[in-house]
Amino acid sequence: MKKSSMIKIAAAGILSVSLFTGCSKGEEKTNAAVSSNLSLEDITKNAKAEGEVNSVGMPDSWANWKGTWEDLNSKYGIKHTDTDMSSAEELAKFESEKENATADIGDVGASFGPLAAEKGLTLPYKTSHWDDIPDWAKDKDGNWIIGYTGTIAFITDKNNVKNPPKSWKDIENGDYKVAIGDVLKASQAQFGVLAAAYANGGDEKNIQPGVDYFEKLAKQGRLQTNDIKLTALEKGEVDVAVVWDFNALGYRDQIDKDRFDVVIPEEASVVSGYATVINKNAKHPHAAMLAREYILSDEGQANLARGYARPIRENVKLPEDAKAKLLPSDMYNNAKPVEDSKAWDEGMSQLMQLWQQKVLMNVK
Repeated sequence: MKKSSMIKIAAAGILSVSLFTGCSKGEEKTNAAVSSNLSLEDITKNAKAEGEVNSVGMPDSWANWKGTWEDLNSKYGIKHTDTDMSSAEELAKFESEKENATADIGDVGASFGPLAAEKGLTLPYKTSHWDDIPDWAKDKDGNWIIGYTGTIAFITDKNNVKNPPKSWKDIENGDYKVAIGDVLKASQAQFGVLAAAYANGGDEKNIQPGVDYFEKLAKQGRLQTNDIKLTALEKGEVDVAVVWDFNALGYRDQIDKDRFDVVIPEEASVVSGYATVINKNAKHPHAAMLAREYILSDEGQANLARGYARPIRENVKLPEDAKAKLLPSDMYNNAKPVEDSKAWDEGMSQLMQLWQQKVLMNVK
């Protein structure tokens, strides 16, 4: 999935005006009632009869979706195809195709789940693991449900940095360069600034401490704002990078597990996630519902963990091979989700302005 270059969360406001103009909930025939009073047994039976599920933004290579699609095929005879695209593109596709839908289910960034529900693009379905999912990670009616999380982490090339930082304070006191990525377009970079704000007395309502933190690094000539890529890490062009934990772990293992150190910053970090949204016009609605059910099952959560994505169900018992892919749980003691998503959305425009005025102009 092109999530690393996903259209910035601030684009949500633009989307609501441009991509969804003219959307009328009352004029279209939908699958809105298909989930009513259906048992999991009924859903499974109907899903087998449908025989296929078509996804968007859920390719084999991201978060080990491959394992889940293979399981759905072997256990239920459901075939799968995917078209990779960004969260914004997924919702635009749902809206534009209407009753001619070619996509049944998608995986979108946390801010796009509520937008999809607001615009009436989704088919609600609460899985049998509903009570195991934190309130912040689900829509009360089941229009979207986060399946896995990402937490801002540090990845350090030990060939370049003798004492890998464990905290934001360590970075501040260091003499190496720090890569944050493009805050003007990448959600990973934006959440990196928010995590720094959390660590320095700010929050989603006050992003200034995070901007100040990176402004200081920029003035010291220590900030890199170009995209963080596997090839750059492999070539030793990055000392320390601020990235999602699942990206950091994936980079580490693809290059050299012993060469890189990956940690969640000690003072504070931010947790976000990706949510499944089922197209209200899905041609295979029950197969999409069964896919969501499986994603949140023990087996599905283990598949995600094997792709370095941290399961949303905290009480799930992971097999040892899946657990080994993740960082220790105690590293996440000071990591928290955004508490006021509306404030964070509204603060995005402020972040864009401050980043250009305070940080980019000082990058050397």
